[in-house]
Amino acid sequence: MDARAWDERYAATDLVWSAGPNQFVESELAGLRPGRALDLAAGEGRNAIWLADQGWEVTAVDFSLAGLDKGRAALAQRPGGRDLHVDWVHADVLDYDAGAVPFDLCVTAYLQLPPDELHRAVRVGFGALAVGGTYLLVAHDSTNFTEGTGGPTDPTVLYTAADVLAALDGERFDVERAERVARLVDGGEDPVSHRAQPARTAYDALVRVVRTG
Repeated sequence: MDARAWDERYAATDLVWSAGPNQFVESELAGLRPGRALDLAAGEGRNAIWLADQGWEVTAVDFSLAGLDKGRAALAQRPGGRDLHVDWVHADVLDYDAGAVPFDLCVTAYLQLPPDELHRAVRVGFGALAVGGTYLLVAHDSTNFTEGTGGPTDPTVLYTAADVLAALDGERFDVERAERVARLVDGGEDPVSHRAQPARTAYDALVRVVRTG
């Protein structure tokens, strides 16, 4: 989907994603000392707002202006939100220039791209980090197409933790996590019986590395 398609999707409903942060973003980063954070493909800003609430100074980047506008509005409506620091940047992740001041954290959640574009996006995010900075990526895993639920139906934009590490070939970093993780998804309601359905399992790729050079 291009920026226009995402603008239309974000404009068509109240929230495309949940109001709270992604569960893996929260669990992986809850104890990290705050600093400067970069949220690439920030969407409606759920992860950026959560990071700001933890004390981070956040730059949230997305090519959908509608998504960023929703994030900006959500932050303004949040109690104490005007005291939190989020810089909303309208830009394509693939072309984003992080500038001269490095970040302590880069988060990319569910940015589903074909291999060449994935390589570029990973290098942009990792390249924005200071030495000692953390890079966290969460995405729909390749196996989710056949074994899981939800997510893109185009297998060319699905990938694994190994694919992300391959995109970082030649860089210096320590791997803290690089694996497939399971995520429970609400089963919803049966349209005929109106009974709640069992939760289903989705599979994500999770990569967390620390830049060492």
